Amino acid sequence: MIEVSGLTKRYGRFTAVHDLSFAVRPGEVLGLVGPNGAGKTTTLRCLAGIIPATTGQIHIAGHDLATAPLAAKHALAFFPDEPRLFDYLTVRQHLAFVARIYGVADHAPRADALLAELELTDKADQLPGALSRGMKQKLAIACGLLHAPSVMFFDEPLTGLDPLGIRRMKDSIIQRARAGATIILSSHLLHLLEEVCSHVLILKRGEKIADGPLADVAARFSQGDPSVSLEEVFIRATGGTEA
Repeated sequence: MIEVSGLTKRYGRFTAVHDLSFAVRPGEVLGLVGPNGAGKTTTLRCLAGIIPATTGQIHIAGHDLATAPLAAKHALAFFPDEPRLFDYLTVRQHLAFVARIYGVADHAPRADALLAELELTDKADQLPGALSRGMKQKLAIACGLLHAPSVMFFDEPLTGLDPLGIRRMKDSIIQRARAGATIILSSHLLHLLEEVCSHVLILKRGEKIADGPLADVAARFSQGDPSVSLEEVFIRATGGTEA
C-alpha cells in the first residue's frame, strides 16, 4: 500500500510538486503520466526516500517514510530510468551484494530464478561493461526484485529493451501486481500504460490533474467517446502538452 498526503517538494522558490495526495492499493498498477517537467521523477524519488519531501506524509506498506525510513525502504524497490551498477562486480556478484544489504538468506535460488526470468543466466559471470543497455536495465531490475519488495516504482523501465524484452517486462509487472504488489509505473509510452495499468495519475506543473481507475479517468475526459485512448485522455487533460 502507498499512501501520499499533501506531498510538496520545493527547490528554493521553485515548487516541483505541490500538495499531491493519492493512494495505491495492493494489486493495483498506477500509471504516472504528465508532460516533461510535470514532477513525475521528483515524485517517485520522494516516495522512494531518495530525496526528502519539503512537506507532506508518505506511507509505504504501512510504514511512515519520515519516522521509519529503514522499514519503508526495505519494503520497496525503485527502478530508475538509468541503471546504476558497479563496474567491477559481475552480474551474479551484484545479486550477492544486494542480498547482503537486504539480509536475504540463501539468496542463490531466488537469484537464479530472476536471472532466468530476465534472460541473464548466460551473462551471470560478465561485468556490466560487457552488457548491452537493455541487459544493464534487466540486471538493475533483478537486483531490485531480489528482496521480494511489496511496493515497486518503475521510472521508464523499458528503456533499451528489445520488443521481446518489453513484452516479458510487461508480463512480469502484471504478474507481480496479481500476486499483491503495489506498483507505480511512470512512462512516456502511453500505450504501455494502457495495457498494464489499472489506475492513472496525471500531473501538470507539479499538480494533480486527475487520478483514479483508468476507466473512470478516461470517462471524465472522453466527451462521450467510449473508445478514447489514454493518449487522447492525456492530451485533453493537459491541454495538448506533449508527454
